[in-house]
Amino acid sequence: MEDRRRIKAVKLMDDLMAEEFCVTSCCSRNIHGGKTWEEVKHIAHGGRNTTISLAKQVGLPQLVVVKYAAIDDSDTLQRQREVHAKFQGCPYSLRCYGDEYCTAKDNGRIIYNVLFEHASGGNLADLIKTSRGGAGGLPESDVKSFTKSILLGLDCIHKKGYAHLDIKPKNILLVPDLSKKRKKRGASASASAAFDAKIADFWIAKTSKQILAELRWEDRWCLEGTPRYMSPEVIAEHKKGPACDIWALGCVVVETLCGQPAFSIKPGESLEDFLDRIGFGGESPRIPVGISREAQDFLKRCFVRNSKSRWNASRLLSHPFLKDHIPDAELPRKKVRK
Repeated sequence: MEDRRRIKAVKLMDDLMAEEFCVTSCCSRNIHGGKTWEEVKHIAHGGRNTTISLAKQVGLPQLVVVKYAAIDDSDTLQRQREVHAKFQGCPYSLRCYGDEYCTAKDNGRIIYNVLFEHASGGNLADLIKTSRGGAGGLPESDVKSFTKSILLGLDCIHKKGYAHLDIKPKNILLVPDLSKKRKKRGASASASAAFDAKIADFWIAKTSKQILAELRWEDRWCLEGTPRYMSPEVIAEHKKGPACDIWALGCVVVETLCGQPAFSIKPGESLEDFLDRIGFGGESPRIPVGISREAQDFLKRCFVRNSKSRWNASRLLSHPFLKDHIPDAELPRKKVRK
């Protein structure tokens, strides 16, 4: 009987982009240094003692998203801010405007705030649900555009030595494309074509050094991430890195094309059995029918079970599936041998 390592536990990431609802009264907070931001809408009570709000901030775009927590409970939020700072030059990761401290009016507690770009288009998961009346995925032309943006973001993240480790539609936010360098889109273009996809929520992003340090932990088989998007090597070997982001990207592309997850939990199937099927059972997502040959081949490159043979972000950006959808200036430059 095949020897299989037991999966001890699975940490499911919180859904931080919950449905927005209005706050009846706005709340002003005085920021140290004379700045202020005014809460106009509550978005969610996220995990890790974090609250998320839509706000107006002096000197910044009209609307921003503020994630905040009491200073005593802000370690995870501060770490996320530190990771975001590494990618400030990356146009396809959600922009972070910085962090601030304020004093709560009701109890005088110090609150730690991190200010982010507002994604007025919501997230990719919500767009998939509403596309075509919920009956299917997005047009392939839109999928190409979003995939290009995500890959450019991943290429930047990976080259800076990080792996995101939780790529999924809810962590892909849609920001209006205001770049004057882009060609004007025709009147027949779909509504989603007006947005760029940006990578967000770096809660569990890690460097290769941090990943290696994890392997020394006693509870090394405790998984982090979202099961439907986990690669075989993450489940079977606790092997994390940029390659697992590519597998997850493939799952996102399938879901965006078809409107359904690449993997589904069978009736009566436990989470452990589901993970066992992917990690040890040799199962890979089925390539959808009715899509272009280029799209089918692109997905095959993402779903190579051997992570060492899986294409990386730079290589996928040159795939024919995206060839006509990437401005030359944005493609990674190849080194020329002298």
